[in-house]
Amino acid sequence: MTVRLSLGHIDVYDGRVAAFAHQLGLTGVQFHTPDLLPGEAGHWSLDELRRLRERCDADGLRIDGLENVPTAHMWQIHRGLPGRDRQLENYRKTVRNMAAVGIDVLGYHFMPTYVWRTDMAARGRGGARVTAFDLDAADAGNSLAAYRLSPVEPLGEPLDAERMWANHQYFLDAVLPVAEEVGVRLALHPDDPPVDTRLGGAARIFTTPAALVRAREQAGRSPAWGLDLCLGTVSEMGGQAAVDEVIDTFGPAGAIAYVHFRDVQDTVPSFRECFLGEGNLDPARVVRKLHEAGFDGFLIDDHVPAMEGDLDTWMDISSAAYTSRGRAHAIGYLQGVLRALGIG
Repeated sequence: MTVRLSLGHIDVYDGRVAAFAHQLGLTGVQFHTPDLLPGEAGHWSLDELRRLRERCDADGLRIDGLENVPTAHMWQIHRGLPGRDRQLENYRKTVRNMAAVGIDVLGYHFMPTYVWRTDMAARGRGGARVTAFDLDAADAGNSLAAYRLSPVEPLGEPLDAERMWANHQYFLDAVLPVAEEVGVRLALHPDDPPVDTRLGGAARIFTTPAALVRAREQAGRSPAWGLDLCLGTVSEMGGQAAVDEVIDTFGPAGAIAYVHFRDVQDTVPSFRECFLGEGNLDPARVVRKLHEAGFDGFLIDDHVPAMEGDLDTWMDISSAAYTSRGRAHAIGYLQGVLRALGIG
């Protein structure tokens, strides 16, 4: 079994990002609703996916996966609105087109009001800029509302948990058979933050380790479905104990598709993001546990603090902001852990 690092969550890809990957000694990349996949037809077309693959091949980089189709492709699916069948047909096209160019992992989330934060400029160690969430301040709105993946369409009627579970089942029933047929794996991101309170009128359902197990049951334990194990989000649920539980449950079953490696201090209802090694988790323990559980996949850095001299590492998606000191620190930290453990 291998555990490898990939340069992850790339929004804007260019020669600078490719050079950054090589300078860090990485050979794989993972994309997050990338600029090179506009999806103007309502899905990621075969031509644009092929161009992305050819660009990365030319740069000497392997595509380890894609994550999050544009919000315009998914919002009716999330909300269970009449237009979802058209969006589901387009999603199936995306899955088929990915398979045709040899990209076999597609991460997705099921948060109609997206990730929620109450502070985008909290101060972490040494004054580094990090994000934070406090449920007591959530009524003031989402500080991430201007982010490009936050929905622009008003929610309309509230969405309760029962309806969200039904909407997720409808999505899986429509898409999983195609994923199984063509060999693409869907990977669910847990709800961030994992609170039972509605945020922006929409219930959050993937908020506990038990809820993630229920999601796998909805998928019929299909090998074409897995968990995008966002360690930060699971840490928000219950720290090291919650992360241990999820790895123990999903790892031996081969149900972890890939890992977002980040952490927070404290847990819901209030937490703050932080540097690796100063949060709820012991990173070395987590990597060792993943390896011992049989995880065979890639880790990506995620939600890195903005260090002195860095541009905004969240709202600014330019390559100049992406190739940051905070990201290099996180990747170097993880490379050191892997080397020390003799893994990878």
